[in-house]
Amino acid sequence: MPVFVADDITGVILVGGKSRRMGRDKAFLQMQGKPLFERVLDLFRGSFAKVLLVGDRSERFSSYSLTVLPDLIPGSSLGGVYTGLSGADSEWIFVSSCDLPFPSVAILRHLCSLREGYDAVVPKTGQGYEPLFALYSKRCLEPIQKLLEGGECCAYAWYPQVRVREVGPEEIARLDPTGTAFLNLNTPEDVINTGGIT
Repeated sequence: MPVFVADDITGVILVGGKSRRMGRDKAFLQMQGKPLFERVLDLFRGSFAKVLLVGDRSERFSSYSLTVLPDLIPGSSLGGVYTGLSGADSEWIFVSSCDLPFPSVAILRHLCSLREGYDAVVPKTGQGYEPLFALYSKRCLEPIQKLLEGGECCAYAWYPQVRVREVGPEEIARLDPTGTAFLNLNTPEDVINTGGIT
């Protein structure tokens, strides 16, 4: 598969979660000999010209030669999206959480191909929106800021304020036939059920 690089999209990986339910730093859980967040990093490095990390304790990533932005509004994934949008030089960012063991290049490329005429492109599965594997433009900054300033942290409550292209369950199913693209790991039980992670 040829490498696809979008010069006008920055990949943003959210690495600021406290991993309370997991009991250890999810970003560095080992899967097939590789830290979990590197599975997203590899996908982003093959897709975008620039990659940023958003979160605290930047020393965790000192060996990766990556820019780590501290959360401007700590405490929620929405604050991480806001920080990524604020800190990126590009008009668009593609956001991912760091705990996806099977991030999908097919879904990433499909979302990126749909941005014309929209402010955000977001997957929606049978379980609802997947706001942390989605594409956002800087036009989303103002509605996110207003929401955060009002004390609201819901990652998608601001969607009615912008032009969102929903990528629905049928579209997603064609690109993710195994249904694993949005699997994330929150607890030790999730790790056991996924297998291959130590």
